[in-house]
Parts: sequence; structure tokens; C-alpha cells
Amino acid sequence: MRVCALDRYNRIPEGDVCRGSPLWGGTDSGGDRRRLVAAAPVWCMHVGIIGAGAAASAAAYVIDGSTDAELTVLEKSGGLCGRAATRRRGPVTYDYGANYFKDDDERVVDLVTEQLDSEGLENIEEPIWVFDEEGTVSEGRDSDDRKLTYRQGLTQLAKRLFGHTNATVHRSTRVEGIERTDTGWHLTDADGGEWGPFDALLCNPPAPQTAALLRDADWDDPARESLVEAAESVDYRTVWTAILGYEFRLDRPYYALVNPDKSLDIDWLAREECKPGRVPDGQSVLLVQANSDWSVDHYDDPPAENIETLAGLTADIVGDERLADPAWTDHQGWRVALPENGAPEGPLQTAERAGLYVLGDWVAGEARLHAALRNGLDTGERLALASAQ
Repeated sequence: MRVCALDRYNRIPEGDVCRGSPLWGGTDSGGDRRRLVAAAPVWCMHVGIIGAGAAASAAAYVIDGSTDAELTVLEKSGGLCGRAATRRRGPVTYDYGANYFKDDDERVVDLVTEQLDSEGLENIEEPIWVFDEEGTVSEGRDSDDRKLTYRQGLTQLAKRLFGHTNATVHRSTRVEGIERTDTGWHLTDADGGEWGPFDALLCNPPAPQTAALLRDADWDDPARESLVEAAESVDYRTVWTAILGYEFRLDRPYYALVNPDKSLDIDWLAREECKPGRVPDGQSVLLVQANSDWSVDHYDDPPAENIETLAGLTADIVGDERLADPAWTDHQGWRVALPENGAPEGPLQTAERAGLYVLGDWVAGEARLHAALRNGLDTGERLALASAQ
């Protein structure tokens, strides 16, 4: 069994594992773990992954580089990377979910700068300012953390991670059924297609969708009910997003504005032209995210009405009446967008002993892209260690 990939993890090889990884057992009494891995029989583990989000792509990257597993990914949409989503409109490229990822996690930074191809990786130089109920815009939120993105869009994260694996990714394949038998995990998709058996199963959908899948799963184990309750305990914010395009370049000193106390109808608005290579000179593209209460109240309203309202509010906040009349628009509703808390660890750990791993920002307990990536890396290592033992 292949348990070490020196060029991928950039760690010192020792026997068959890597120093610095949970797979590393050390040279003292913990060295038994290393010897166990080295003596493990060669076998082919089959891993099923539901969802192709950031956490799933990071886990797949680790598992593929640490084991001889065959990976099968079933993704309900036509894209990769979940809410880190990108669209193109002619020469314009814009993210319409997550906006960037921070560099405050050393392992994630090493992943994107050293292990993956860093071509097109950019930092957003302009700061993040704040706005309040009085309509005052001021400096306030920015820190020393870099705001990282890709010229081609944030979906590059998952594309590059999966691109470094031998995983087979099936898009537009919605999983609707999970069954656990003596031979492993079996999945059924919306078209009646059957997948498996898998020795291990990773579930990357948001907590409510994961809970729904597991609630109806044919898995006779108390761990299932506990895991469902854990997933159901995670609360989410809903976000309705408008994308507003203009045939002029907005001149402001900030990249984005945020309402810290979330007391207004808009939580966040950002200038995509501050991301290098995204928007042609002489144009602007604004990403406007309504706050959760407004998004819930207006989620099913006609999109044109929502866009008109949000464009008018944007003009008032930024102080430029031209913004009320965009040249083109787009929109996206995220009914399950940002987790507000994390799931309790106990039920998740119990499920892992049965070969089922849940992962994502809701497991990390932080609605941040870098947190989802780190959670995926950690989950992949735990699965690799479990397979080795």
C-alpha cells in the first residue's frame, strides 16, 4: 500500500509514511504504527464521495496521494467547488458565492502555493471597509491576512485538487439513497443508477442535505440517528445574491463593504474588478449579498424585482446613483449558504468508525473557504490512517 507521497506533502519520508502527518508514528513506541503501515497488505480500497465541494476535493487529494484507493465522486450540479462558484459573461469572470479565501491557515497556504500550480493565484490588494445604519462608509475590517483568489475564478481550487488525483468525477448526478450492507456502502442516484459498494463514504453536502440523506438511509446503526441529529443542529443563513454589471469603472478605495452588525438589508457588496484579470478596463461588476432575513423573505420573489431593489440600495450605500441602473445583471439564491455553528464532534467520530465521514465548513464550524479546505485535508488523513490500520 502506498502511504507516502513526498513531492505532494513536502515532508521527510521515513519508512512508508511521512513525518508531520498523522500517518507518522515516530521512532519510539509510536513507531509501531509506522511498522504496521509498512506491513499492511496491498489491497484496493474503494471510496465514494457525495459532492465535489472544496472539502471533498481536498480530502480526495490527500487520499489519492496517501493510499491506492479508487475514488468515485458524485456531484449533483454541473460544476465543482460548491459555493465557491464562478461564472463567465463574455470577457468578464465573477464569483457568485464565496468571494476569496484567507491565508491564515499555514497548511492551506502551503497547499495552494507550493503543492498545487500557483499560476493565476492572486491577492486582492484593496481593503474591506464597513458601512452602518446611518449610511456612513469607513475603514474598519481589513487585517494583514491576504485575500486569495484565482484569475480564472475560485472554482480553480477544486479543479486543481481533483486534477491531481485519479478520481472519477460524475457531474449532474444527484445521490438520493444510501444503503449499508455487509459488502459496504451503496448509493442510488436520482435516475436510478447504482454505485458501489464502497469501503468508505464521504458526505460533503451542507448539513441539512446530509441530514436528509442519512435520515432515509438504509443503515441499521444507532450512529445514523445520532449523526442525523448532529447535522440537524447546524443553523444556516440564507443568502440571495445579485450580480450587477456596469459599463464604467467605479472609483472607490475599497474592494468590499460589509455591515458588521447585519442590521441592514445588504450584508456585503464587493467589486469584482479588484480581482486581477476578472473585469475589462472601463467596467465594473458588483457582487451584492442580501442579509439572511431579507433573503428568506424575498427568496421566491421575481428575480427582477429583487435585483432592482438591491441595485437601488447599493447606489445609496456606495453614494453613486448610476449604480441603480446596471447594464446587465445576474443572480443566485443560496437557501443553505453559511453555517452559523458547527456540529458536535462525538456523533461524527462514531460514524467514522463505521466508515462514513462527513465534511465541509459546517463540520469545521466556520463559514470560510479555507476552513472547508482544512477540514477536507484533515478528513482525508484520518481516512488514510484508518485504511492503513
